[in-house]
Amino acid sequence: MDLHFILGGALVGFIVGATGVGGGSLMTPLLTLFFNVPAQIAVGTDLLFASITKASGAVAHARRGSVDWPITGWLVAGSVPAAVATLAAVHVLKPDAVVFAEIVKRTLGVALFLTATALVFKAQIQALGQRFAGGGQRVLTLAAASGAGSVRVTEERVARPLPTLLIGAVIGTLVTLTSVGAGVIGVVALFFLYPLLPTRQIVGSDIAHAVPLTLVAGLGHVSLGNVNWSMLGMLLIGSLPAIHLGAAVAHRLPERALRIALSVMLIGIGARLAFG
Repeated sequence: MDLHFILGGALVGFIVGATGVGGGSLMTPLLTLFFNVPAQIAVGTDLLFASITKASGAVAHARRGSVDWPITGWLVAGSVPAAVATLAAVHVLKPDAVVFAEIVKRTLGVALFLTATALVFKAQIQALGQRFAGGGQRVLTLAAASGAGSVRVTEERVARPLPTLLIGAVIGTLVTLTSVGAGVIGVVALFFLYPLLPTRQIVGSDIAHAVPLTLVAGLGHVSLGNVNWSMLGMLLIGSLPAIHLGAAVAHRLPERALRIALSVMLIGIGARLAFG
């Protein structure tokens, strides 16, 4: 039994449970840099790992009514075809294993930079989205029963198909190549597109979207021979209980400080992968 994979899975699971940061941005670099797993094997294994771990979260959010299904549907309509097209391109081009690993490694570094930026500037990106939300909201004013005033109700319009689909396509390509993007980057993109939507629905929709995306991309990597099944099992043994433990103690931890520390760490890892 590979104890270091179990411990690595537990560490990532705890951080994900405590902060909500996507596991791909942590798991793939951990496997690549610290466990010396080839980049393409780390990505393929992590994609299946993500599809399994996110499935239970998606079910929980769906039961609480925290998934906006039209938004999720448009994300999937963009991301899954993009994932299939990316996998098909790899099949057709048949890049040398060493060259492909290098491409994945460099792309992963860029994805980690984007993730760190999204973590640090999430509030500013959401505020920017609110500035441009004039055409994406509707206002209903109701007279109060006493006639003394009115109640102003602002709600988000229905899904914006084209930009949501395009965001899904970008995420689908990025996730297929690096396993990173369906978490933090997806959430922040939705905050920009739907700044009036409750946070719980943003998060729930993103998690629900990640399940079919990571499953399709992961199965594509299975066909490429990029999944280590025994390593996947060890990671799951460590991570599944640790996710629940992290969620249980999340309210006791300084979330902002953790997110800043994670951003700094991701920038350092991204620089090493992109330029190392």
